[in-house]
Amino acid sequence: MKVSLGRLKLKNPVMTASGTFGYGKEYSEFFDINKLGAIVIKGISVNPMPGNPTPRICETPSGMINAIGLQNPGLKGFLKDQVPFLKQLKTKVIVNVLGNSADDYIRLAEAVEEAGMNAVELNVSCPNVKKGGIVFGTDPKAFEDLITAVRKKVKLPLITKLSPNVAKISEFAKIAEDCGSDIISLINTLTGMSIDINTRKPRIANIIGGLSGPAIKPVAVRMVWECRKAVKIPIIGMGGIIAAEDAVEFMLAGADAIAVGTGNFLNPLTTLQVLEGIKLHMKSQGINSVSEITGGLIC
Repeated sequence: MKVSLGRLKLKNPVMTASGTFGYGKEYSEFFDINKLGAIVIKGISVNPMPGNPTPRICETPSGMINAIGLQNPGLKGFLKDQVPFLKQLKTKVIVNVLGNSADDYIRLAEAVEEAGMNAVELNVSCPNVKKGGIVFGTDPKAFEDLITAVRKKVKLPLITKLSPNVAKISEFAKIAEDCGSDIISLINTLTGMSIDINTRKPRIANIIGGLSGPAIKPVAVRMVWECRKAVKIPIIGMGGIIAAEDAVEFMLAGADAIAVGTGNFLNPLTTLQVLEGIKLHMKSQGINSVSEITGGLIC
């Protein structure tokens, strides 16, 4: 079940998606999270963020929309309250970071490295305040500059989480690879909205939010497949995985590892069930190594 994401070695390919697993403590009450290949914690910014007004989540057919607003305790709070627990874990810990300037990302990535975490994931779905608020992950030049700047300062394995809200995601995957990203993860949520027809008001206070869950899986699988054809670096696939069959589908499309997001809200044990299901699939198919599944799509 072991997989190698470049320099990042995992005991198995099952991970959690940032923002859906808290800081690990929350789910450790339900099962031994050390059984997972890695956990990706909720995004951290330099300063604490209170998040958006409520309501911030609503259910949609086969999915959910959220506009949490990246609520988090900030870097100091993370280092003080979360790192001691995370350093005790026997699985890999990946820290998702976010900011409004390249300097923010660099400061956070350096702190994550100094804290002894295993990898850093760049959340590029944030506005660049120094360039008029354009989102890093949707502007090729801002995207390139950000990854290049962080790569120069940090030795940790660097993961770039791609936004699906672009015309051609494979172009951004290639930029990430060329600028030194060790791994790419995709997809982040699709932009969506939901309206209550009785009140004629949006179901979340922010009006629009990020759509996740099984509804987006076909889009995510297609994007992983496109990126696999464009880059050679490892890919972490995510977007609607709630069962082992979903995970295997992503891997056949080209993902080296997978991450469970919304599925964690449906059932806290989803990641474990996905892991065990992959093992059963391998046994039934006579597959000796999980890496044999990756890129196995027959066209």
